[in-house]
Amino acid sequence: MRSNFTQLYLHCVWATWDRLPLLTSDIQEAVYAAIIGECQQLKCTVISLGGIEDHVHLLISFLPTIAVSDLIKQVKGSSSHLVTHKIKPGEFFKWQGSYGAFTVSHDNLDQVANYIRNKPIHHRHKSIIPK
Repeated sequence: MRSNFTQLYLHCVWATWDRLPLLTSDIQEAVYAAIIGECQQLKCTVISLGGIEDHVHLLISFLPTIAVSDLIKQVKGSSSHLVTHKIKPGEFFKWQGSYGAFTVSHDNLDQVANYIRNKPIHHRHKSIIPK
């Protein structure tokens, strides 16, 4: 092999402060656009993005040149900055400091992406298990 080859996929999950329903429908699209934009700046590809009012799921492919902690810090920071300085200045919005990050195999990408896409439906039925 003459050059490096990586195939890295990550499922990231983080919540709003105290799981408050802060990611309301009036700002969700702009927040998601900011997350996608920051991922692109970091040379990551967004495969799926979704969630509900109190948390976000992000499935990406990423390069080995960025640490997972730096990636999530940048994405959370830029989206929070957008809300607190441009969309709703003076109103409370904050992500929790923690996050979850899980590697995903190439074979399971569709399954995880579908899980993320269907997240609001699962929560609407008060179940994370499809019926």
